[in-house]
Amino acid sequence: MAESFGTDAERYDRARPEYPVELVAKVVAASPGPDFLDVGCGTGIEARQFRAAGCRVLGVDPDARMAGFARRGGIDVEVAKFEDWEPAGRVFDAVVAGQAWHWVDPVAGPAKAAQVLRPGGLLAVFAHVFQPPAVVADALAAAIRRVLPDSPFAGESRSAADIYDVMFTRFADGIREAGGFGDPQRWRFGWERSYTRDEWLDFLPTTGGLTRLPPDVLAEVLSEVGDAIDGIGGAFVLPYTTLAVAAAKP
Repeated sequence: MAESFGTDAERYDRARPEYPVELVAKVVAASPGPDFLDVGCGTGIEARQFRAAGCRVLGVDPDARMAGFARRGGIDVEVAKFEDWEPAGRVFDAVVAGQAWHWVDPVAGPAKAAQVLRPGGLLAVFAHVFQPPAVVADALAAAIRRVLPDSPFAGESRSAADIYDVMFTRFADGIREAGGFGDPQRWRFGWERSYTRDEWLDFLPTTGGLTRLPPDVLAEVLSEVGDAIDGIGGAFVLPYTTLAVAAAKP
C-alpha cells in the first residue's frame, strides 16, 4: 500500500492538504539550521512549504513516480526506503516526515535520523487527523464493507482521533527506544477546510483504503459517497487536527 499512492501523483498533490503554517514555523524555529531531510516526501507538499520558509530540502521516497513529481516542483529527491537510504556522509539540521512516518520502522527510523542529524538537530513527524460528517463517513464505510469485506478498513470501528493517538504514542515510544534524542514533545494544531462534493471525491482516491481499487469499483464507492454529500447540501466543513511528535538530538 505504501507504494500505491504514486498511481496518480498529480491527483495526490492536488487533493492532499498542506500543513498549517504554524507547524512549519514551529519546526523551522526549533531547527538549528536550514538543511532539512524530508522522509517519505511524496509529491513534495511539505518540502515546498519548508523551502518557502527558507530551508534547503532533500527528499527521500521509495516511489519513483512520486519522486518524479516532486522533482518537477523543484525538490531534489532520492529514491529509496529511508531505512535503506545511503546518506554518504551528509548531515542535516532537521529530519521531517509528513503523513509518512507510519511506513518507517518505529525504532530503526529514529535511530537512522539520529545518525544523520547534527548535534541539536530536530526530528519532527506529523500527520493530519480528520473525521468527515457521520453521514459521509458511514456511506464510505458501508461501500467498503460491500466491495472489500476483507479489508481492515471494513471492520474499523475506532474514531480517527483514537487511531492517531495510538499511532503517535507509538512514534514517541519508538523515539525513546531508539535513543539519541531528548524526550519527545507532542504538538497539535487545529484548523478546518471546506469541501465541495467534487473536492471530497477528488481527495478520497488518494487515501490508503482506496488507492488500489479497480476503476469501476472505485467509481461505485465514490458514487455512494457523493450521494451522501448531496444529501447534506453538496458541501461540508471538515475540522482537521495536525498532530506532531518532535525530539531534539542533544
